[in-house]
Amino acid sequence: MALLEQGALAMIPAVGFALVFNVPAKALKYCAVAGGLGMMVRFSALQQGISIELASFMAASTVGFLGIYWSKRLLAHPKVFTVAAVIPMVPGVFAFKSMIALVELNQRGFSTELFTVLVDNLLKAFFITGGLALGLALPGLLFYRRKSVI
Repeated sequence: MALLEQGALAMIPAVGFALVFNVPAKALKYCAVAGGLGMMVRFSALQQGISIELASFMAASTVGFLGIYWSKRLLAHPKVFTVAAVIPMVPGVFAFKSMIALVELNQRGFSTELFTVLVDNLLKAFFITGGLALGLALPGLLFYRRKSVI
């Protein structure tokens, strides 16, 4: 049940950001499905013990491949379906925790514990964002290359 809840809750911001990006009305349902499916893939991977960075990459790749499929069927650019769907997976909590640690370091002075929190959360946010970006780029690199990969 938690898996379906994660997917359903991720559909809401996916549609919201699709509206902000002026996605055509006929594509909103696809953005919602892609956002929900991506979050469900990430949640399932996390439940299996996979790191959040790799789980985010897997989820973004799933959304990317789905976007390529829909773009060929509906004659639209894949980013119409994928960008808004990936935004619910952006690591805002980790970035916020790192910024809080940075402010506390500035106010209290240097502390090894605070610096560890800062670096840990900052690197985690960086690698999750990188995984999302690479996951979105991978399907396009595989399907739209003019030269062979090898």
